[in-house]
Amino acid sequence: MQHTSTQDTLVGLFVASGVVGLLFLAMQVSNLSSFVEEDTYTITARFENSGGLKIKSPVSAAGVKIGKVSSISLDPKTYESVVQMSIYSKYDTLPEDTTASIYTAGLLGEQYVNLDPGGSDEYLKMGGKIEITQSAIILEKAIGQFLFKSAEEKK
Repeated sequence: MQHTSTQDTLVGLFVASGVVGLLFLAMQVSNLSSFVEEDTYTITARFENSGGLKIKSPVSAAGVKIGKVSSISLDPKTYESVVQMSIYSKYDTLPEDTTASIYTAGLLGEQYVNLDPGGSDEYLKMGGKIEITQSAIILEKAIGQFLFKSAEEKK
């Protein structure tokens, strides 16, 4: 059985394309796929609990990605989570009374911020603040409350 250089080349190309495919998938899963920075403006929202939200988590409205989380910090006075979001400039018509909620996407539990636009005629600008927020639902806390409630009902 002889190997030809053509076979070796084809096997090498197949392996190289597999490595490139795996690299592409890894970049998609880790939200690092965008190498080009778009023009953005920053808005802020405060949550009682930001759950497993991470920097670079998506920000969406009506299921469309309109930005990403740029920083998460703790306010030392109110002990609230302060989430800064970079919103793409082409989505500069978010009303001032927009609400923000933290939701979980998929089975892996990746969390994202969902914005629900309000009806105001004024728009959020650079440095704008979202006043109405809904924190992440912590699964362990919800299960604990359910178990505690069912234990009380049995008494």
